[in-house]
Amino acid sequence: MSALPVIAVIDYGMGNLRSVAKAVEAAGGAVRIVTRPAEVGDASGLVLPGVGALADCVAALRASGLAETVRDWIAADRPFLGVCLGLQALFDFSEEGDTPGLGIFPGRIVRFRLPSDLKVPHMGWNTVRLTQPGSPLFDGLATEGEAFYFVHSYYCVPADASLTLAECEYGLRFAAAIARGRCFATQFHPEKSQARGIRLYRNFVALCARD
Repeated sequence: MSALPVIAVIDYGMGNLRSVAKAVEAAGGAVRIVTRPAEVGDASGLVLPGVGALADCVAALRASGLAETVRDWIAADRPFLGVCLGLQALFDFSEEGDTPGLGIFPGRIVRFRLPSDLKVPHMGWNTVRLTQPGSPLFDGLATEGEAFYFVHSYYCVPADASLTLAECEYGLRFAAAIARGRCFATQFHPEKSQARGIRLYRNFVALCARD
């Protein structure tokens, strides 16, 4: 029997670490919680979860040295998954506290400015539409109409539209997921999205198993 692929989950002192780790395990991965670069070791995949303030997230990643680990990992096209704040941290700049991000992808994180009948944060279930059908992350899921769980007040605006993997509508159309090579990130929380979310994690673990 082959060993389970090891998925390193970054712990930077905040976020939904436990629920992400449990989802990765349910999807067939062996979880390794990491707080510094040396702990990543021989992991096949890297996950950056996130809930909270982007400034704190980016500062913690830089202080631990894991910001460079994330940057180098993505540059090497190794399997990466960012979740919610873990997506937003990848871009140049966020309106949340006028915070510089990691600058891995060009673009900005902006706050929802919506009609008064729509609440911010965008919270709860919403459907997504794939703009890149055939993505391995969404294998076995419908191109349109799959519902995932969102909790966010800010969304990404990639400078390169081809980065967008899936879109969602909430007063406006925004990027619900991005992809470049084997780097994926979702604005929604797969670990809170029941069977569809576990399927997404299973797809990511399968990608890591082939690394």
